[in-house]
Amino acid sequence: MNDFKLTKDVEGVATITWDVADKTMNVMSFEGLEQLDAQIDDALADDTVKGIVITSGKDSFAGGMDLNLLAKMRADAGDDPAKGLFEGTMRMHHLLRKVERAGMDPKTNKGGKPIATALPGTAAGIGLELPLSTHRIFCANNPKAKIGLPEILVGIFPGAGGTTRLVRKLGLMGASSLLLEGRMNAPDKALKAGVIDEVVEDPIAAARAWVLSAKDADLLKPWDAKGYKLPGGTPYHPAGFMNFVGANALVGGKTKGAFPAAKAMLSAIYEGALVPFDTALKIEARWFTNILMNPSSSAMIRSLFLNKEALEKGAVRPKDVPDQRVKKLGVLGAGMMGAGIALVSAQAGIEVVLIDRDQEAADKGKAYSATYMDKGIARKKATPEKKEALLSLITATPDVEMLKGCDLIIEAVFEDPAVKAEITKRVEVVIPKDCIFASNTSTLPISELAKASSRPEQFIGIHFFSPVEKMLLVEIIKGAQTGDVAVAKALDYVRQIRKTPIVVNDARFFYANRCIIPYGNEAARMVTEGVAPQLIDNAAQQLGFPVGPIQLGDETSIDLGVRIMKATKAAMGNSYPASDADDLIVWMEGLGRLGRKANAGYFDYDEKGKRSGYWKGVHDKYPLAAEQPALQEVQDRLMFSQVLEAVRALEEGVLEDIREGDVGAILGWGFAPATGGPFSYLDIIGTPYAAERCDQLRAEYGDRFECPALLREMAGRNQTFYRRFGPKGEVAA
Repeated sequence: MNDFKLTKDVEGVATITWDVADKTMNVMSFEGLEQLDAQIDDALADDTVKGIVITSGKDSFAGGMDLNLLAKMRADAGDDPAKGLFEGTMRMHHLLRKVERAGMDPKTNKGGKPIATALPGTAAGIGLELPLSTHRIFCANNPKAKIGLPEILVGIFPGAGGTTRLVRKLGLMGASSLLLEGRMNAPDKALKAGVIDEVVEDPIAAARAWVLSAKDADLLKPWDAKGYKLPGGTPYHPAGFMNFVGANALVGGKTKGAFPAAKAMLSAIYEGALVPFDTALKIEARWFTNILMNPSSSAMIRSLFLNKEALEKGAVRPKDVPDQRVKKLGVLGAGMMGAGIALVSAQAGIEVVLIDRDQEAADKGKAYSATYMDKGIARKKATPEKKEALLSLITATPDVEMLKGCDLIIEAVFEDPAVKAEITKRVEVVIPKDCIFASNTSTLPISELAKASSRPEQFIGIHFFSPVEKMLLVEIIKGAQTGDVAVAKALDYVRQIRKTPIVVNDARFFYANRCIIPYGNEAARMVTEGVAPQLIDNAAQQLGFPVGPIQLGDETSIDLGVRIMKATKAAMGNSYPASDADDLIVWMEGLGRLGRKANAGYFDYDEKGKRSGYWKGVHDKYPLAAEQPALQEVQDRLMFSQVLEAVRALEEGVLEDIREGDVGAILGWGFAPATGGPFSYLDIIGTPYAAERCDQLRAEYGDRFECPALLREMAGRNQTFYRRFGPKGEVAA
């Protein structure tokens, strides 16, 4: 089956249409590259063809490369995977260079055929690298389209010439946000940035007209012309020097050294800027190969692209349950969580009934959506009409009778089992018999909460993370009696609101909080031992965490930690593992240092609520140690406190799929993305070393670092988690 189709018309325009069957968006395969290569050759060799237009048969142009094929390219190379990756990358370079030169005489730069791209919509990754190699890019005036090179977000960088071409076109500073941040722009902004050439109503017609009138000078890229100079200057130009110093500082500041792709890309840019264009492409290919050989890159691609996409498409959805998309949603509780749930649901076009104790409280919850839309209008990302349409979907009321006709209820009231039980019983009298009831609890066991329901098979947990509108993950929790229809309903709803779901079995703290609480506790323990809070936070950020655990404690609030600690202690009784971390947060709560919300916590804050530095008063009770631990020691304590809980969750059946464990960790609490998640991290360091390090940490710091039996067994067999538990593999012997 052909991904590309070539047609020629009587005016001499050859049109190459990219249209991958059975895909909503085009992705590039190696078969597709071969087809495109052959069709370019055909059109260039045909004397009747005056010019070429490359376009798409879909509403968008392309979503990038099929990243599964990068792994195949490496595997096909056998004992020399780096060679296979480099040669495969260079094949892409040769094709796009052929497009760029378009048959020009190498000496005169004349005689080429004009090639234009007509973008009907989104162009990402190779979907922009291909257009960048053509002579002019026309894009439809489509406000939903996004143009950019987002590869850095999944642990790689544009390796099919996009890095080299964009820098030579815009200069380092002009290209930096697109390359180093993976920023995707609407067509008008892409035009303003100089990425594309025209925004028009009919890009195919405009492209056809252009190729029929283009002259030799219109085809020659600046970097192929004599006297070309890099915009902004090369690394050894006085102005360029400062740009490259600034870019290096930007990369260091943003990545803290945790993300190898950004550094590799900057190296390719720096070295490529010093040599001719074709040599720069080889340098880009070598650095691209370098990053593809880095285990961090493979782990990030797997977790943030392949696994995430699989979960969003229903990899763990019960197979035999018909479509369960939500038509009418009831949200119980109009506080911050309930208001956020109402907002994202209305954004998805779902009718929402937002319930609270009185009209004033319910209206306040709806006002959250109004304020959100007002901010969008101020940033020109929304309109008054869109605001009105969204608000019309939300009915704010204290009347539970308004819940009649709902097919899903999400309860988001106070974290008290008695309060939740009372509202469950009151609402079940009103809602339809087949309505699914979900609790947004973050810590309370679903099986216990379901005891208040007369239909426990229809009771499930849907745990959102705060703030709802920003956090990408939703944790779905199956109670002991939860049925498949409830699971399917929850998954279909999460797909509707465009978030990523993971499904876990019921246990205290479920999965995410089970892992993140020990992370915070370990940081607090270190503070009581005299470890500098700055060292703890910086150690985490150098692992890739967006914020350190000390700062995270202030953001989530210290009194919340105290409430969770007390509730856990009450539930576990004598088996509760008390620690000095508990004493620290109770002491701070007693001082009124509750975190950001109180303008006082682990940090001091100014009158505007901005952090002004770590609070030195903590050292009055817990003096700083004269000798601070090594960075690696702090990092290992922070990492192992989380990954061992992830292994125990898998061991106990709380997690059923390691893909959910990795994706959930990164999206839920920002677990070191460069590692690919807890299980990918253990695969990178190796289970034998992980078990050995557990023994060392346990001897030094206590039983919380005891090696789980599963990890010990796998270490003895030198197994990896993805080989043993991955979706395509059988359990390894």
